[in-house]
Amino acid sequence: MMRQTVKLRRSAVKAITYRVIIMILDMITIYLFTGAVQVALGFMIVSNIYTTVAYFLHERAWNRIQWGVDDRLNSTGKE
Repeated sequence: MMRQTVKLRRSAVKAITYRVIIMILDMITIYLFTGAVQVALGFMIVSNIYTTVAYFLHERAWNRIQWGVDDRLNSTGKE
C-alpha cells in the first residue's frame, strides 16, 4: 500500500488561511460585544498567535495518523 505524505508547507498554508478567516470572525464578534476596536484588535492578535501554533501542531500530528486515510488507487489506476 502506498503511503500518502503531506508536506510541511501544505500544513503551514492551511494553518495560515484558516487563521485569517478566524481572525476576521474574532474581530467582528469581539467588536460587536464590546464596541471597542482596540479591545477587539488586542484579543484578535493575542488569541491568534497561540491558536495558530496549536492548529499547526495538531495538523502535523494528524498527518501521522493513518486512521480514515484511503491510499488505494481509483478504478482508472490514477490517484
